[in-house]
Amino acid sequence: MADLGLTGSRVLITGGTSGIGLGVASAFLAEGASVAVLGRSAARMQAALDQLGDAGEEGVLRSAVEDVVSRLGGLDHVVGSAGIAGTLGDPVEEVPATEFLEVQRVNVAGPFLLAKTALPHLRAGTSPTCTFIGSDSGFVAVPGMLAYNASKGALVQLTRALSVELHGPFGIRVNSVCPSIVDTPMARDGLGVDSFDDVGYPVSSAADIAWLVLGLASPRSRAVTGVSLLADHGYHARSSFPA
Repeated sequence: MADLGLTGSRVLITGGTSGIGLGVASAFLAEGASVAVLGRSAARMQAALDQLGDAGEEGVLRSAVEDVVSRLGGLDHVVGSAGIAGTLGDPVEEVPATEFLEVQRVNVAGPFLLAKTALPHLRAGTSPTCTFIGSDSGFVAVPGMLAYNASKGALVQLTRALSVELHGPFGIRVNSVCPSIVDTPMARDGLGVDSFDDVGYPVSSAADIAWLVLGLASPRSRAVTGVSLLADHGYHARSSFPA
């Protein structure tokens, strides 16, 4: 079994009480890391703690990060998995500006604030990384997902900009994982389905994406930074040419 070099590392995951974030938390724990999860839902937080053990705190981001660092004894990796989709299916003329801005606040400002808040602690960490959960929607677009598409496109550039600023001076690697549809409660709710069985298109599991996050966080990937890794089953590479 390959050693990812994550045993004993100290990890903070936002949006870690459900979906991809919870899958990432489980994967880090399986590698022997100490994990803390942050989330906005008290019910999902308790369910996550029941599954993972005593692995997280909830509260205002800065005080929560300080508390997490105190409990873990430091911080080596942060994973920004918190996000919202907003209303899906509405054309641009029906998208309220307030909702558009709320999606940007959570999906773009949230990762920015996570990186900013965690930075003093990551500087002192071992092989530190910051990994965001993006989306293939940062590279391709479909009607009715304007706010989400814009937010995930911004996250791609935020990943690049932070990697340039943080890698040289501090050795902090910044990457993102950008999947297509993943079987999560948010995806099921947004697409209005109870199951992704027999949908006719590929769907990843949270565990699939968690492995990519761990691979990027591993010190074995020390040459990789500024990357937004597409995990879309190759759809981005397909031509529209009818052949």
